[in-house]
Amino acid sequence: MKALWNNQIIAESDNTIQHQDKIFFPPHSIKKEFLRESLTHDVTHEFGVASFYTIKIWDQENLDAAYFFSEPVPEASHIKNYVAFNDQIEITQD
Repeated sequence: MKALWNNQIIAESDNTIQHQDKIFFPPHSIKKEFLRESLTHDVTHEFGVASFYTIKIWDQENLDAAYFFSEPVPEASHIKNYVAFNDQIEITQD
């Protein structure tokens, strides 16, 4: 699986996890040079507290486009620190 935005691969892995309707990429598969930590956090009942990244490629930013759960709820513990993306990020299977 690949995550793409602005014609750049921002994550690539054969070991993604699908949880509910989202694809989560392992932390080591993320190209950190394109991500900046955000101050945004959100709480969901399904996953726990989300932390966000803003994606920046060249002079374009996609605010809070990536997120992860460092302390997920027990039912989602298998996605701990895995990264998912908002709908503006293209996810492909090639």
